[in-house]
Amino acid sequence: MCGIVGYIGNREAFPILIKGLKRLEYRGYDSAGVALVNGSMHIFKKAGKVVDLEKIVDLTKTSATVGIGHTRWATHGEPNDVNAHPHISQSGDLAIIHNGIIENYASIKEELTKRGYTFKSDTDTEVLVNLIEEVQKTDDTSLDNAVRIALNEVVGAYAIVVLNLNNPDQIIAARKGSPLVIGIGEDEFFVASDASPIIEYTKNVVYLDDQEYAVINRNGQYAIRTLGNVEKSHEIQKLEFSLELIEKGGFEHFMLKEIYEQPKAIADSLRGRMNAMQGWIRLGGINEYIKRIDNASRIIITACGTSWHSGLIGEYIIEDLARIPVEVEYASEFRYRNPIIGEDDVVIAISQSGETADTLAAIELAKERRALIYGICNVIGSSIARASHAGSYTHAGPEIGVASTKAFCTQISIITLIALQIANVKGTLPTTKLRQLLYEIEQIPRKIEEALATDSVVKEIAAIYKDATNFLYLGRGYNFPVALEGALKLKEISYIHAEGYPAAEMKHGPIALIDENMPVVFLATNKSAYEKIVSNVQEVKARKGKIIAVVHKGDTHIRSLADHIIEVPETDELLSPLVTIVPLQLLAYHIAIMRGCNVDQPRNLAKSVTVE
Repeated sequence: MCGIVGYIGNREAFPILIKGLKRLEYRGYDSAGVALVNGSMHIFKKAGKVVDLEKIVDLTKTSATVGIGHTRWATHGEPNDVNAHPHISQSGDLAIIHNGIIENYASIKEELTKRGYTFKSDTDTEVLVNLIEEVQKTDDTSLDNAVRIALNEVVGAYAIVVLNLNNPDQIIAARKGSPLVIGIGEDEFFVASDASPIIEYTKNVVYLDDQEYAVINRNGQYAIRTLGNVEKSHEIQKLEFSLELIEKGGFEHFMLKEIYEQPKAIADSLRGRMNAMQGWIRLGGINEYIKRIDNASRIIITACGTSWHSGLIGEYIIEDLARIPVEVEYASEFRYRNPIIGEDDVVIAISQSGETADTLAAIELAKERRALIYGICNVIGSSIARASHAGSYTHAGPEIGVASTKAFCTQISIITLIALQIANVKGTLPTTKLRQLLYEIEQIPRKIEEALATDSVVKEIAAIYKDATNFLYLGRGYNFPVALEGALKLKEISYIHAEGYPAAEMKHGPIALIDENMPVVFLATNKSAYEKIVSNVQEVKARKGKIIAVVHKGDTHIRSLADHIIEVPETDELLSPLVTIVPLQLLAYHIAIMRGCNVDQPRNLAKSVTVE
């Protein structure tokens, strides 16, 4: 969950590194730094954002054609200038940038201290670069071999790039549990945590696998080996997105841009996978394993954060349509509680980045117990995509804002298609209902555009409640997970405490909090439980709570009870989360802006959680 960028070639490295760090800043923004070699090793690093780093750089020392850069999300050591990356070895010959956690750094540090090493920072990263130097010195070996030996001694996760003052024609990159991609240009190479800093210069990339390292030379040659010293070959892949997709495109923030991209993102996720007129659904990964899925004793969905909420909606959809029992697990809990998993189980792992550490660990646990793994992720070539037996990409396009929006909707879209395809094979869904749902799915992008038209109404509501200290979100059925997601969005970017609850559970505790200062957001689009929701609204009104209700267009009953109404187009209840979430995303966005919060880079959060 830090950003890594490196360059070696014939261009000036510094502008490439700075531009790359700005594109990676959504991955971490506690501090930033660069290291450049041009006869000397020049290190510039600063707590804060990349713009703060630019202010302290001595431009007379930045002329170099090799360098590395890092933007940090702090794990070991507070975010300050000293703990910022890059870190240098005691001799000053080696510089390193690192994403991840070295779990046994304390014991290594103790041993290195006995050997005369001193440490300036509180980081595990400084320990790692000195370990590499000690191995190189003690074994009298090449830097790449020293990196390999040292990484076999450490426990934990990492993506690293190492720069050598004594050999400016080479950089070393390695990964385990944290993503790293190599961009291949004309006699030049780029290294980064993801493709966003690379796409401007080349679309040819190689993704390192776990426990691999790359030796990258200025002469246009590179080699990839395992930590067991076995040479590997990787197919060069083509990046599928363009530079424009990672720019704001006229929007003030990435989050707002991505909210408005949801109609297109959903259309892209559905394209070629279904046809309402002809009545078919074809997800390639499902086709390959349909017999095993058809005979599954249960489906386990594992995910974290927003992806967990989409998994909860998936539970409702799969059980409703395909009639297979579903359990939804936090990956961070699933991996540690010795769950009962067998070869008759199907595990669906959901992650926007495809790199979520806990979800990856849950996958490995399930694979050990011979379950079928189906991955749903957005990033092509990601670790979860490679670790799964089968899967589907959401095709949402790059999501830069830390608070996930379009990933949520596209994940639900894919899960819906999975449920429909299984139901069609199992015969649990009449053909007429299947065609009706497919038709409704095709209308979702248009209906989300209608929901986006509530922006001005939502903005007015946000202005009224921007100073609230607590929010309560209530929903029933398919809208209960939407209540959880709406509350999460508000917490993430506005720093207002918010909770999501099943509306019927309000009486079992949360009702004690309701007074004239408590805004309560009702998701009231469920036909199946409409009267029950009306009763819940009346209970809040009786206690003077402020009621914000999301309803279908034309609703008059709840309008007479609520303080504020947000109207969205009517759709099938099963698909309603795709529409009802939109005004909640907008509400969180506008409140955060009015409170002066950084919506794209909220405090303490990073986009991709690649460490435990």
